Amino acid sequence: MTEPIRWGIAGPGRMAAAIVPEFHRADNAELVAVGSRSAERAEVFATEHGIPRWHSSYEALVEDPAVQAIYVATPHPQHTDIALAAIAAGKAVLVEKAFTATVADTERIAAAARQAGVFAMEAMWTRFNPAIRHVSELIERGELGEIRGCQGDLTAFREFDAGDRLFDPAKGGGAVLDLGVYVLSFAQHFLGTPDVVRAVGGRYPTGVEGEFSVLLGYADGRSATLAGAFTTYGPGRMMLTGTKGWIDVHPRFHRAASVTVWREKTPETLEFDSGYRYEIEHVGECLAAGLTESPIMPLDDTIAVQRIMAEVLEQI
Repeated sequence: MTEPIRWGIAGPGRMAAAIVPEFHRADNAELVAVGSRSAERAEVFATEHGIPRWHSSYEALVEDPAVQAIYVATPHPQHTDIALAAIAAGKAVLVEKAFTATVADTERIAAAARQAGVFAMEAMWTRFNPAIRHVSELIERGELGEIRGCQGDLTAFREFDAGDRLFDPAKGGGAVLDLGVYVLSFAQHFLGTPDVVRAVGGRYPTGVEGEFSVLLGYADGRSATLAGAFTTYGPGRMMLTGTKGWIDVHPRFHRAASVTVWREKTPETLEFDSGYRYEIEHVGECLAAGLTESPIMPLDDTIAVQRIMAEVLEQI
């Protein structure tokens, strides 16, 4: 057995707190450090979660010789500088979605990682959950024929608060970067990168979008209809339609705890475990195999989705 990958977390926020238990569940990971721009926040987070080392700057975290890989959990606009510093130091990076706030920054990180031969991946945990891996295998075996459509949504009602990160354009706020990345990445994963993007939506007084609807079109007639919102409640489900059947990924689809597979008119419902541990374990497996990119969440997919989001935002 190989030694577990020693991880550090950049950014002791809500997302970091949610993922800490998953490092303990992962078979090939050990969480050894956390870093923040605030020494107090880093120390409190480390103490609360039993993390042995804490740093009062991201630079110190990146330079920590005990850390082999860094999970970047800061707000989107801060991802770029941290990821680039980690890559320059030879540390693998798992960057929270959305990968960055702009296409240019996503391309910079991808180029730096490829030039340095350092592993980099977007933390799109949905792709690694066992339910979605099972769906992918069914499709690869041709059991549902050709997948020609995707329909779904993801909503998370939030009371408008101009001071909250989710509603602040300077901090990468808005429904597209926070929720849209899930639905767009799902469609891109199963249908590929679209030829046409059409989007509508509404915006808050701060300028960020609170809701969006997107049509993705393909030259051969395939399509995806997707939506997301902070302004309403909703199920958060996803459906893939094929020439021999269809798949319903039950709410909330990004957690992917259960699916119903319809082979023509016959349903089969399956339940699965779900969690962030699977993307963490995947990174460790890739590093053990000497890979610098994930075959499941390659950087080209991240760039493609970032470009789609940019087009959606421009149209809104």
